Amino acid sequence: MEFLGKVLLFLDAKMEEPPMYGWFHLFFFALPIVAAIILWKIRKDPDEKFMRKLLLVVSGIVLLLEIYKQINHSFSYDGQNITYDYQWYIFPFQFCSTPMYIGFLAGFLKKGKIHDACCAYLATFSMFAGLCVMFYPPQVFVDTIGINIQSMICHGAMIMMSIYLFCTGYVKAEHKTILKAIPVFAVCVCLAIIMNEIAHASGLLERETFNMFFISPYCEPSLPVYSSVQAVVPFPWCLFIYIAVFSLAAYVVLLVPMLVKYIAGRKSTKAENQIQKEKVHY
Repeated sequence: MEFLGKVLLFLDAKMEEPPMYGWFHLFFFALPIVAAIILWKIRKDPDEKFMRKLLLVVSGIVLLLEIYKQINHSFSYDGQNITYDYQWYIFPFQFCSTPMYIGFLAGFLKKGKIHDACCAYLATFSMFAGLCVMFYPPQVFVDTIGINIQSMICHGAMIMMSIYLFCTGYVKAEHKTILKAIPVFAVCVCLAIIMNEIAHASGLLERETFNMFFISPYCEPSLPVYSSVQAVVPFPWCLFIYIAVFSLAAYVVLLVPMLVKYIAGRKSTKAENQIQKEKVHY
């Protein structure tokens, strides 16, 4: 009992809540970008086997960190007794949690329509989820060292995988990529709705907070910006707006590598034309 108590105290080590764009924030913002570049330098043309292994490894690390988070929030130690009280509000099926499951699914599946759709989701919607937190982290920063590191690594992993998937061409920077990703997002939203309905029907909401994807019509609106819509728009239309806006944001993410690809192509064409002109002149 004493050993377990020490472990819980260690996992709950305290720190001053990191300021936005302080050294802690900027370090973990830069880390996934650097990691993606290094990974790309090491393996610029990954085959299916390598990519599936990478997806499983990254998802496995995120899962272990999520287990730590669940333990940290559910167990407490007062110096004598260990108590357990599961915090349903941190049930791991929020929008930012889905890349962990989708990554595992993509890692286990051989290349095909479902595998490609999962990777498209990881490159677009997952990047949007990671950037939302990385640009505005106060919503996840707390005074616990491990939880802050867990949050930054998990959201940073989303950015790293997206950059790597696009840089290697494993996910194509083309318009139809978003059409592959949207069905995956729609399935995740449907699962969140089902969970929210079960929580409501079971009476769980009478004593706990359970609001997957922050779209439950039975809970107080809490998602930044979207909460304003929830307050005045009927639930079915809220849901439509939620899916449309998130899909549009994921599409904007896709437009960035498409633009980079276009600019690189133009430069390459100009260079080739210049070489041809020099050959003709010679």
